[in-house]
Amino acid sequence: MIRTLLCTLALALPAIAQAPAPQPAPAATPAPTTKPRVQLLTSYGPIIVELEPGLAPKTVANFLQYVKDGFYKGTIFHRVIDGFMIQGGGMLDTLQEKPTRDPILNEVASTFKAGLKNTRGTIAMARTANPHSATAQFYINLVDNPSLDPHGFSEEGFGYCAFGRVVSGMEAVDKIAKVKTEWRRGMGDIPQFPVYLKEAALLPPQ
Repeated sequence: MIRTLLCTLALALPAIAQAPAPQPAPAATPAPTTKPRVQLLTSYGPIIVELEPGLAPKTVANFLQYVKDGFYKGTIFHRVIDGFMIQGGGMLDTLQEKPTRDPILNEVASTFKAGLKNTRGTIAMARTANPHSATAQFYINLVDNPSLDPHGFSEEGFGYCAFGRVVSGMEAVDKIAKVKTEWRRGMGDIPQFPVYLKEAALLPPQ
């Protein structure tokens, strides 16, 4: 009887709360990285491009430095080929080329592998026949241009590095594509009347 009563009392006693086992601190969630956006204010309206520093860090840093330096202000789109691309960012309306910094490494291998190609609306670096000769000039693709993507990475087929895309203002790009062009000073596809890049400005993070 006494044993039964002791068992009953023991069962009736509240359980002693045990301290919870220490839990590891939750891993810090990385802050979302915003891709830089640049507004190109042209004679035909604003164009906003979103850049890909994660895929083309040297190319984006180079472009942004020219933007921050005010280099593009007053330059023109000096090569316009409807159905292909519009090119600018390096010449004045006198067709004098502005002095630039040293050329940069062509990062097309990494951008192409990641799926950023010369498709309609992408912005890419213009260059000479030397794959690693890009400085300040860029172009915007009017259509998909797979011929500008790498083909074996020989000097002839190395490809042109896309480093961002138009996210607003493609209608302005298409208007520029329709201007009349002519041959002047040994160069073709020059707009008869200057198409200005009035200003290039880095936009605040969204």
